[in-house]
Amino acid sequence: MHSRIQILFFTILFMPCALVQGQHKNILDASDLTFLEQMVKDVMEASRIYPGQKISKDFGPNQTEGILIRPGGRTSYPAFWIRDYAMSIETGFVSEKEQKHMLDITASTQSDRLIRTQWGTSIPKGSIADHIRIDDGKPIYFPGTYSFENQGEKKWGMQPPFCDQFFFIQMAYFYVKSFSQTTQLTKEIRGVKLIDRLELAYQMPPSNPQSHLVEVNDSNRGVDFGFRDAIYITGKLCYASLLKYHAAKQMAYLYGTMGNKSKALGYQHEANLLKISIIRAFSDARGMLSASTGTSAQADVWATSLAIHLGILSGQLRLKAAQYLRDAFLRGELSQKGNIRHVIKSDDFSPTTAWEKSAVSINTYQNGAYWGTPVGWVSQAIAYVDIQTAQKLAKEYVQELRDGDFRKGESFGSPWECFNDKLTQNPVYLTSVAVPFIIFNKK
Repeated sequence: MHSRIQILFFTILFMPCALVQGQHKNILDASDLTFLEQMVKDVMEASRIYPGQKISKDFGPNQTEGILIRPGGRTSYPAFWIRDYAMSIETGFVSEKEQKHMLDITASTQSDRLIRTQWGTSIPKGSIADHIRIDDGKPIYFPGTYSFENQGEKKWGMQPPFCDQFFFIQMAYFYVKSFSQTTQLTKEIRGVKLIDRLELAYQMPPSNPQSHLVEVNDSNRGVDFGFRDAIYITGKLCYASLLKYHAAKQMAYLYGTMGNKSKALGYQHEANLLKISIIRAFSDARGMLSASTGTSAQADVWATSLAIHLGILSGQLRLKAAQYLRDAFLRGELSQKGNIRHVIKSDDFSPTTAWEKSAVSINTYQNGAYWGTPVGWVSQAIAYVDIQTAQKLAKEYVQELRDGDFRKGESFGSPWECFNDKLTQNPVYLTSVAVPFIIFNKK
């Protein structure tokens, strides 16, 4: 009798969590998920650049001898962007041949030495390109330009964005894991083994020697994550550190497949340390994570929801953050038509800017417009405390896609990169559907 009571007690104690976990796969109903899946396939196809294909009058055709996947269709972003592609691989809609080509071209354009630009900025050894030209294959390490010679303006940071190094690791991880291509890791690319290039990339972003968090000041600032390269952020950097945590776990896996237990354990230890450091450095009383410990330290919706997805925030921390996101959604401060702001409205730095320091006006682009890319993470987070509200958010997101579906004709553009109630920006945008689909399609 006593043991039955114990079993019943523990069943009741853990049932809510178990139910929520199971409900995550039901955030979208079957018809909406099927619609989203087909849209991801169609947007990805629209984003492919085939060998010899010309997509812009300002650039020559794709001469990289393989298929590239750009950030979206039509005429936006006519180059190969590492982060957008890497964030979309897990959809399962990128072939082995395509993955290998894009991994090889990314590895081959990694900087093998320190480069000084004409602007007084630098490209450290190990740097991965922000984007790569399709016509001549030249790497552009800094945002804001397609010119190899003219890149590096200080407004984009004193060194290249930090996210691309970690997304390069993600590209290798998915290629090796999906196709059992462990031998690729010892293949030499311009005289350096791929696994060594991955380590060089991992080591490129500057980090705090104690916490191992990515950290910068005004003199060595770099963009933490390319989806806010117009935002000036300094101090310890949350989003870049989340990506570093994820990359450390992926490096541990890769070394494990090579039979290098020492390296695998070292990277797993690194991931464990980063997890603790992230919670200590960025958590506020509401469970939200701040974007940084310096300039532009606003509570960060994207970072917080990603941290929940990665399992960094769990237990009471996860529930507090989820509740705050849920309440912000119900107040109308988090989303518009199911798309998500970087900063909840009531957390804006001032009436004139969401972030403390931004190169763009409030409520536009990365400074308060609404984005589809993080809606899967946010919906998943809210589901921990309120599955019905999570479903409502996801339903609004899909409804906007149905209403604005780019396949209806040229006057339609959904999925957009971002929008507000007056403006839309960059139609047929891949991560706006690919990243949410990855979450909603989890089994």
